[in-house]
Amino acid sequence: MYAIIRTGGKQYRVQENDEFRVEKLDAEVGDKVIFDEVVAVGGDELVVGTPLVAGYGVEAEVLEQGKADKVIIYKYKAKKDYRRKNGHRQPYTLVKVTGFRSDLKEEKATEQAEDNMKANASMKKEELLAIAKEMGIEVAAKATKADILSAIEAK
Repeated sequence: MYAIIRTGGKQYRVQENDEFRVEKLDAEVGDKVIFDEVVAVGGDELVVGTPLVAGYGVEAEVLEQGKADKVIIYKYKAKKDYRRKNGHRQPYTLVKVTGFRSDLKEEKATEQAEDNMKANASMKKEELLAIAKEMGIEVAAKATKADILSAIEAK
């Protein structure tokens, strides 16, 4: 079984136990990461997403954080006394695929529900009142957004 995943603006074809480098991820060595942007899943039959395959994910373990070899950038213009030398080392994360998951649909739904329940100051007053009502907090309809937020955070 294989999957085509998208991360860091690139696509990778991965199988179980594959080790590959991706653009730097915000994870420590030994952490588990889940690539949830799966473009296609192959095996007995090919499943292609539009644009992503819903509910599928690739589980991987971070093996190493590092920097690639230095690339030298040299700019030069003839007869103009113009020379610029610069170098760059691209950071990367080495990961190893540990498995495939097809149950991410339920996890995503619960995460989105939790995110929707988090009140913040950028929400409209009506949304904050609805969240307070769902949490069982009684707040006056004429209360300010700040009062409603403080009541929600207090609980």
